Amino acid sequence: MKDSKAEPTEVRILHAALALFRERGFDDTTMRGIAERAGVATGAAYYYHPSKEAIVMEFYRRSSEEMQSKLSVALADVKSLEDGLRELIRVKLVHFAPNREVLRALLRNGADPKHPLSPFSAETKQVRDLDMTWFQHVIKQAGVRVPRDLTQRLPQTLWFFQMGVILFWVTDDSPHQQRTEKLLPLACQVVASLVRFSTLPLMRPLRKPVLELIEIVVGE
Repeated sequence: MKDSKAEPTEVRILHAALALFRERGFDDTTMRGIAERAGVATGAAYYYHPSKEAIVMEFYRRSSEEMQSKLSVALADVKSLEDGLRELIRVKLVHFAPNREVLRALLRNGADPKHPLSPFSAETKQVRDLDMTWFQHVIKQAGVRVPRDLTQRLPQTLWFFQMGVILFWVTDDSPHQQRTEKLLPLACQVVASLVRFSTLPLMRPLRKPVLELIEIVVGE
């Protein structure tokens, strides 16, 4: 077994924090407790990570960075929007599986878009924007002819769809999240079909209220 003491101090503190978030929740975890679990002085914990929020942001950043190569491989030969969406989300679920309870512990804060740890906040914009490029990639790779009025908003809309699936997965208490396994391919099939239908000329009158709904939800 690998000796955790041999890990760089910064990483050891991060792993200790994630373990405590899983066990106690985010709000009940303290920097002192994180330092004790990591086997370092409290001052050292603050030196590497000035707050619990900073630790979570580092977790987000590292996760995003680590997933880039996984996404490249998973999407390399994907030809349809349905398959692209499924693979894009599947990679994230697999990557976050060991820390699913961490994401669950962060739900209370994540629901508030003004909280810095929310995936909708200004503080997480860099990670969100990088994620958005992958949705643009799968749209382009699938050769989907997107109407001009939907072009700007479609990647954001698909990103919101992804967040809905992830939320379902985080709260899915079925054995091994079997409900999510069934939901993901079916949901991607439905969404991909709706995108294809949106390109039909007869759907143009319907696109206007749909776009208005998206503008209300997404805002600025």
